[in-house]
Amino acid sequence: MSTTTTETKKDLKVSRIAEHIIGSEIIKLAAEVNEKIRNGEKIYNLTIGDFNPKIFPIPVGLKKAIISAYEEDETNYPAAEGMPDLRQAVSAFLKRKGGLDYKADEIVIAGGARPVIYAIFRALVDADDWVLFPVPSWNNNHYAYLNWAKQEAVETKAENEFMPKAADFAPFISKAGLVALCSPLNPTGTTFKKADLEEICDLILAENVIREKDNRKPVYLMYDQIYWNLTFGETKHYDPVSLRPAMRPYTVFVDGISKSLAATGVRVGWTFGPKKITDKIKSILTHVGAWAPKAEQVATARFMNDTIAYDAYLTDIRQKVHARLSAFHTGFQQLRSEGYAVNSITPEGAIYLTVQFHLHGQKTADGSTLATTRDITKYILDEAKVALVPFYAFGTSADSSWYRLSVGTCKLEDVADIMSNLRNALKKLSK
Repeated sequence: MSTTTTETKKDLKVSRIAEHIIGSEIIKLAAEVNEKIRNGEKIYNLTIGDFNPKIFPIPVGLKKAIISAYEEDETNYPAAEGMPDLRQAVSAFLKRKGGLDYKADEIVIAGGARPVIYAIFRALVDADDWVLFPVPSWNNNHYAYLNWAKQEAVETKAENEFMPKAADFAPFISKAGLVALCSPLNPTGTTFKKADLEEICDLILAENVIREKDNRKPVYLMYDQIYWNLTFGETKHYDPVSLRPAMRPYTVFVDGISKSLAATGVRVGWTFGPKKITDKIKSILTHVGAWAPKAEQVATARFMNDTIAYDAYLTDIRQKVHARLSAFHTGFQQLRSEGYAVNSITPEGAIYLTVQFHLHGQKTADGSTLATTRDITKYILDEAKVALVPFYAFGTSADSSWYRLSVGTCKLEDVADIMSNLRNALKKLSK
């Protein structure tokens, strides 16, 4: 009898977390998209929160620095909290670009933003603590689950560009242990307005005054700003500590080069915040071994210190990403003006456009009814050859008509063809 058959009959037991962990909806959709591509269909895959390196290569200077670091044999273990030169470079970068004053010993380097987020949850969230976060948002539910935490997911509104407001959180703040926020937001590409973020900070600060009197653990804020260097036009990025310095003891940031340098596979991210917390994060990551590779750390430090090259790359990638997002936004608004039940929200940051297909109840050419969002998603994929991620993959209600459109793998010249495909698919529907 084969090992596989034996294991199947035994119904092997695993941990409760492993047994009940939820798979990614995005990965499920990707499997369907990839199957179509393998079968020879030309699919415009706008699902991926990543970059095609042939379209968006990493900076030339960073690539050369990585190669040089390997040639210099920088291949042993890095320092547990990150290489000193890189932590110093990050400190200088935060001060120069964001006005944030964090010393090198308040910064921890890791293998991208994911281990940073995991370690922040492990450092701040106990079993049965409540994690408060808006939806749509990326993966907060999974990190809460992995920490045995309870979840309060607050669904946001299109009229607020899917960004949360203090009033959304106020009913739950008294039980929250961690508030998880992101701006620019994945999946929407929208950002916090100054007053809205200030009001959320004030809500947290007021709650922590109460908790300090009772000597209870405060409400902490995880602020994911991994996309903050990809904002467009007049959009300004705001952070909690700059707006409310009193938030400094309670705020832990998520950041890195993954998005702004199109370097998702280079795996260099960091967190910064109160030293007591970042020291604990360092210890957690030491046991996990989730370090960024040493050569990549050495190279990133060298490139970040070349401020002219760094800023030139940021200017270039912002222009290229914004051009694509704007072209799609213009295309969706044109379809809307033609009477089709679609919409989009003006892009402000990141690599995402929020788009709507309000097609529930419409009929296809063969008489089938698009009864659910899954039906609509499949119709767009099958008929228009366009793959998008529905917002329910980011925690919203299953009947939401909104989607994430990602441009990291899209050529600018493809936008016109994609919009033409969508128009033709929409023409075939009837009410």
